Amino acid sequence: MRSSLLLASYFLLVLAGCQKQTTPAMKYGAPLSLHDETRVSQILAEPESYLGKKVLVQGEILEVCAKAGCWMEIAGDLPEQRIKVKVNDGEIIFPMTARGKTGRVEGQIYKIDLSAEQARGYLAHLAEEKGVAFDSSSVSGPITIYQIKGLGTEISD
Repeated sequence: MRSSLLLASYFLLVLAGCQKQTTPAMKYGAPLSLHDETRVSQILAEPESYLGKKVLVQGEILEVCAKAGCWMEIAGDLPEQRIKVKVNDGEIIFPMTARGKTGRVEGQIYKIDLSAEQARGYLAHLAEEKGVAFDSSSVSGPITIYQIKGLGTEISD
């Protein structure tokens, strides 16, 4: 009887040790207040209808600003989609270790209209940050960029 109890206790300890341990999400900025998530594909399909609206998105963190931690890119729910989350410099600093983790971001959708000349400068800056070549002749006209002004973020494994 005693050996059965010891054996059962041993198996319970082994099972408890095998359960996935979850670490609490790292929180940045304001606490998240929205509960319903908006898919990135919805925002990108009709960005004008989301302008000025507060949204909650979730996705894999693909990139983080290496210079100041002032932006990160979140993968969309469809292949090759992503949206940039920009915060005021110094208010929130996203860690480089966030890459590959899951981000839940609450913020407001806004747009940036750039002339062809401004677009070349902006895209050259992004290429420089990433250490890749940029061909300015690839910009043939003005562009519009839709981003999220990040207010609060939770990052988890």
